[in-house]
Amino acid sequence: MDEEINKPEQTETSLQTGAKQAKKSSKGKASPVRLITVVVMLISVLFFIWYVLSDRHAPYTDQARFNGLMVPIVSSVSGNITQINVHLHSKVKPGDTLFQIDRRPFQLAVEKAEANLDNTAQGVAAQTASVKSAVGRLGVSKAQLDRAQRNWDRVQKVMQENPGALSQSDRDQAETSYMQAVEHVTSAEADLERTQQTLGVSGPSNPEFISALKALEQAQLDLAYTTVIATAEGYIESFSIDLGYYAAAGQALATLVSGSDYWIEADMKENNISLMKPGNDVDFSLDVLPGKIFHGKVRSIGYGVSTGNTNRGDLPDVKGTTGWLLDPQRFPVVISFNPADFPDKIRLGGQVDVLVFTSEKRGFLEFLGKLRIRLISWLSYVR
Repeated sequence: MDEEINKPEQTETSLQTGAKQAKKSSKGKASPVRLITVVVMLISVLFFIWYVLSDRHAPYTDQARFNGLMVPIVSSVSGNITQINVHLHSKVKPGDTLFQIDRRPFQLAVEKAEANLDNTAQGVAAQTASVKSAVGRLGVSKAQLDRAQRNWDRVQKVMQENPGALSQSDRDQAETSYMQAVEHVTSAEADLERTQQTLGVSGPSNPEFISALKALEQAQLDLAYTTVIATAEGYIESFSIDLGYYAAAGQALATLVSGSDYWIEADMKENNISLMKPGNDVDFSLDVLPGKIFHGKVRSIGYGVSTGNTNRGDLPDVKGTTGWLLDPQRFPVVISFNPADFPDKIRLGGQVDVLVFTSEKRGFLEFLGKLRIRLISWLSYVR
């Protein structure tokens, strides 16, 4: 009986002892919830610090595209197309004949102008052939000058809109072609003047003779314009015409994506460019070549973007993203690279991921940036 009475008391004592031991054990061990919370907060702080510093020392953006020069292919005269030597995405070289417009009406105009000149130049028939030859050379020279002038005007326009879009070599080449065309016209005019002088004072001074001569020049020029040639190396785009199509003067027949210069235009946030300057090294990856990293350099940084004003001119229009926090203003950064690193893989408007190194000394932030761009390049397989 006494044993049964003492049994509950022993049980109560053992429970109290176990509770004390459990309490001591809980004090000796840290709570797993608290540990996880501390680790998560520490990782968040480190990630925040990395995000802030990398935005300036190793900025990254996926808002980047390939860009280049595009030239509309237009005819200077109107007529039906009788020959097409290219098709969509054809690769062409400077001087290649792209389209041939029906030459017959223009050839008839030349013959008519020649006959008119012959009739006007009575008494000097021996020199007429020389005059016609000089006029023909002058017409061809003027056609070449017109093409060189248009190409030089396009280069100047690109230089005004984006000074870093063209290399110095491309500018010099366009200017040299223009100056050579001017010299050829000057030489042809001198030859024509010399042959005119041999006709005698009465011939070149006659108003009817001058009018006939200019009509022949114009006819020769129009005949030369019936052959539409490529002004630069590149690829044919926006092409959808066939034989018999009526080409109106000044109307685009196709678009030539020029291969003379390519660049990457990356829209970087305003705080990304705080330490950035031309000449900084760049790593970038392409969706078309996943898993590979290519290298380039910052060519130039934009000085203005559109703000929506009606008098904004032709500044670039960069669209940012909106969310919980206002996205910083973005500015275009032009990046140069070597197209030979991935020939035939450049597509204007193609997606590019860009990482810029704003310092020559590579530290831990740059190392993390390299890991990031390489991971993104591999993820291109599953985009």
